[in-house]
Amino acid sequence: MRPHPLILLLTLGFFPCLAQAENRPNIILIMSDDMGFSDIGCYGGEIKTPNLDKLAADGLRFTQFYNTARCCPTRATLLSGLYAHQAGVGHMTGDYGLPQYQGELNRNCVTIAEALKPAGYRTYMAGKWHVTPYKANEIKNPNISNWPVQRGFDRFYGTIHGAGSFFDPNSLTRDNQYITPANDPDYQPETFYYTDAISDNAVRYIQDHKREADGQPFFMYVAFTAAHWPMHALPKDIAKYEGKYDGGYDPTRAARIRKLKSLGLLPDQWDVVPQIGKWDNIKLKEWESACMEVYAAMVDNMDQGIGRIVKSLEVADQLDNTLILFFQDNGGCAEGFGRGKVNGPLERPAKPTLPPMAKDELQTQMVPPKSRDGYPLRRGDGIIPGTPETEVGYGRNWANISNTPFREYKHWVHEGGISTPLIAHWPKGIKGTNRWFKTPAHLIDLMATCVDLAEAKYPTAKDGKKITPMEGISLRPAFEAKDLKRGKPIYFEHEGNRAVRDGKWKLVAKGVKGAWELYDMEQDRTEMHDLAARHPESVSRMAAQYEKWAKERGIVPFGSWKKNGKGQGKKRGARKTSFQLKGGEHLPTEKSPAIANRAFEVSAQVSGLPAKGVIIAQGGINFGWSLYVDDDKLTIAIRQGGKLVSASATLPAGPSQTLKASILNDRLVLAAGEKELTSLPCSPFISDHPVDGLEVGRDDGGLVGDYGVRNEFTAEVTSLKVVLR
Repeated sequence: MRPHPLILLLTLGFFPCLAQAENRPNIILIMSDDMGFSDIGCYGGEIKTPNLDKLAADGLRFTQFYNTARCCPTRATLLSGLYAHQAGVGHMTGDYGLPQYQGELNRNCVTIAEALKPAGYRTYMAGKWHVTPYKANEIKNPNISNWPVQRGFDRFYGTIHGAGSFFDPNSLTRDNQYITPANDPDYQPETFYYTDAISDNAVRYIQDHKREADGQPFFMYVAFTAAHWPMHALPKDIAKYEGKYDGGYDPTRAARIRKLKSLGLLPDQWDVVPQIGKWDNIKLKEWESACMEVYAAMVDNMDQGIGRIVKSLEVADQLDNTLILFFQDNGGCAEGFGRGKVNGPLERPAKPTLPPMAKDELQTQMVPPKSRDGYPLRRGDGIIPGTPETEVGYGRNWANISNTPFREYKHWVHEGGISTPLIAHWPKGIKGTNRWFKTPAHLIDLMATCVDLAEAKYPTAKDGKKITPMEGISLRPAFEAKDLKRGKPIYFEHEGNRAVRDGKWKLVAKGVKGAWELYDMEQDRTEMHDLAARHPESVSRMAAQYEKWAKERGIVPFGSWKKNGKGQGKKRGARKTSFQLKGGEHLPTEKSPAIANRAFEVSAQVSGLPAKGVIIAQGGINFGWSLYVDDDKLTIAIRQGGKLVSASATLPAGPSQTLKASILNDRLVLAAGEKELTSLPCSPFISDHPVDGLEVGRDDGGLVGDYGVRNEFTAEVTSLKVVLR
């Protein structure tokens, strides 16, 4: 019996999503973390990525797709369709007292999930959030107002924070509840590995959607943490790359250059950026090659997971009408994380030496002092990465290879920091296969693309708040083998690094005070030949474009909030400016000195020298400071956004001394009594109030300085004073 036409019309009227579901695609955004332009196989790499390679061969690849050079702003941009500053994440998750730098998504933007949900889409997320602060000291009663479920996602599995162990991630969350790998009733694999967990939960969402909402379109955001430090991987994946990089940097780099040329991604007229680091000068060659082996294994495992996601779409008969986009959040990472001085045992102990963590004990630290089963933290030169207790990065030299053929790295807005593959796969919607698209595009375009394809309406207001209009354009024309018509430049700013991309020209500068450089992207995308002196009129025109763009969006010179007194944002830390302390004392973060963006001094009366260990520490591996003694040297260490700056000096003889440190606007100063020991010119102000509290005589939280977890001061702190200026 055929349905009555009136009944059919009424049904479609009440459930508009059912009328459109056959044509509107599912949309899956897949993003990796801290990977270079030529890491994956289909963009020139030697790492085995057969699943991504197949998506590329059956779909479309962009040659000039751009991110924002860093974790948080990239995530804010892709979710909102705005430049990160407009969404409130002009830097990272610190609040600098300006709306554009509040450190979390604001309410004048909507996420893609919030935009698509009213159009009948179900929404899912697996992976790294990192667009709102994670506060380790508030795990019992966290502020969840800006977590994924509150920003449009029906289901969420992942981490709120931006980095951590792959075997025991801090801030691991299901929906709105912190969990541990051991106590999650919905996911108990034989071996927990975060990349697998992200992939497996994404697969589960597809399976559940097929069972619960077949015929309704869905949007899914899969945000891997691979291959962000620490270099953690499963033994089976590491084994694939054993010996692969024993020849050093040059063979890998040469092979990538050949492959890039064969793919048409490296024209002969472009000069390749020089290799950083000489293999002959590397003392620990086995360790250095092992770092890249583990990095490759991390990427390999992610690709395997993407293969499982694709397979689940095939099983659900959804692959042909699902748009899959794969891209990266920034370029390869040159940060020296976990390299340098050895902390912990060089070799893994035969068995755990510390008590294991309980099933329900939440991991709160980005760098845990031990693995979940009790192996002590190990990091530093010569520590072979991979196992759960190690915390090592792959370093600048390998990052240079990851970013082949481009200049610079994560943080910078030269091509090595902002260039990412973009693979688009959608059999029903992309014209042709194995095709390259050469027009520049940017993360701001993802919101516009999703809204367009979902036939959604982008809101002008939500919950009484005016919503900032989208900045990007839909990529639908690229899918249909047509031209993109942007009609305006693409802009970049991160940490004072600035750029404008307008047609074939790119204007770029390093830092707030850096001079503008000008490059012809058609002839020199590797940015080896600065044309600023030859074309001053282009420099002036594009610099004016940048200034106008920045002013309209509230972007200020990076760090200028320190000068106008707005740097601390919402008051965090105690209100008083003088603290009298003693050995063993602990202050929680809300009662500790409010050191963000201000000068301060510490004076410690100690007895029982010579000694070693931490005299005082506040904060952790992201933001903080510590004063400590090691090898008869006094050191003041500053952590600013994870970067370590320190000044050291030899201690004078004597069992009792007054040791002093001054953190000033333009330098670090150490003194003993009235004698200045050293002064280091730098910019040491800490831009955000540390999450970890203050401790006298040890550093039990995330480690600020270059020392191990057993860092108790072996002498006596008889009195200590911290004064804010």
